[in-house]
Amino acid sequence: MGNEERPGVDDALRVNLTRFVERNFGGSARAENIEPMLGGHAGLTFGFDVFGGDLDNSGEQPLSYIIKLAPKGVRREGNTDVYRTAPLLNALHEEGLPVPAVPFASPHEDEFEVPYVVMEKLEGREFFIWEPDESFDLSDEKVAPLWRDMAEVLPRIHQVDWQSKLPNWEQPRPLEEEITRWEKIYGKALEPEWIRLADETRIKLLKTMPQQSLAGIVHGDYQPGNALYKDGKLTGLIDWELVRIGAVLQDIGWLMFSADPAFWSDNMKPCAPVGSDELADIYQRGMGSSFPDIHWYQALAAYQLGSIACLNVRLHRKKQRIDPIWEEFAQSTSRFFSEAMKLI
Repeated sequence: MGNEERPGVDDALRVNLTRFVERNFGGSARAENIEPMLGGHAGLTFGFDVFGGDLDNSGEQPLSYIIKLAPKGVRREGNTDVYRTAPLLNALHEEGLPVPAVPFASPHEDEFEVPYVVMEKLEGREFFIWEPDESFDLSDEKVAPLWRDMAEVLPRIHQVDWQSKLPNWEQPRPLEEEITRWEKIYGKALEPEWIRLADETRIKLLKTMPQQSLAGIVHGDYQPGNALYKDGKLTGLIDWELVRIGAVLQDIGWLMFSADPAFWSDNMKPCAPVGSDELADIYQRGMGSSFPDIHWYQALAAYQLGSIACLNVRLHRKKQRIDPIWEEFAQSTSRFFSEAMKLI
């Protein structure tokens, strides 16, 4: 969630990408239009086009791809393990879901010095919910379907048989861990008030935690800023670095939280003409079931992003990882926790 600084395209990447394209598309193939993209939560992300070679497309239409590289010098686990998304995305793509296919990927370092995935580039543009691109029509009747599409496609993800499609991919993360794992993160906040509010929210979430939860594929940051739209239609779901097996209602909770103006200060009101209850209704119809605890997951999402803000505001203010967007989030951080407690 949020804008990220765009890395440059260095000479080593250009050389490695040239070799990669020649190796996979033929000796006369060439990589062009290499440019940094808005990255995901870990690693570096670049777009490129392939011309010539065995494609017989030396004329007009290239093949377009996105390459994600793991960050150098970082232990590869969870969201920094870029390669782990490859089998996941291919499984979802085979199910007909709007995600990019991954024709090339490697956990090794011989080609790009780090693990990588190369995905097909989908058409469309992200809808950044606090400051949408000027190409979007921001009237309520045009924006509302963008959110509804997210809620409608989500049950199809959650109903994928992950145990057969992704055998041995990952063990489910316990719901309790989705609460307790953030204590050491928000504990790094510079503001004692944020730590106090986060502690109170954590305790309330644990006391009211649902006894049973449906396990499945969880995107981890499910909101329109991680989706692509073209001509008002959803064309792709992107940025899967936080994906895991866990309680699937976390995704609809995150979508509801993102859309709910009660959680956001005036400087960051989301462009969301659809209420969280409507999103919940769309999702539950798609799942063919009602979930009495669905608003608890909305509170969990607010607590999780509040915890992330605690850390990232600190990193920004101490100039360890400069990103001004977190100063904007800082104005809503207390509200994340306080509104979560009200919702619980």
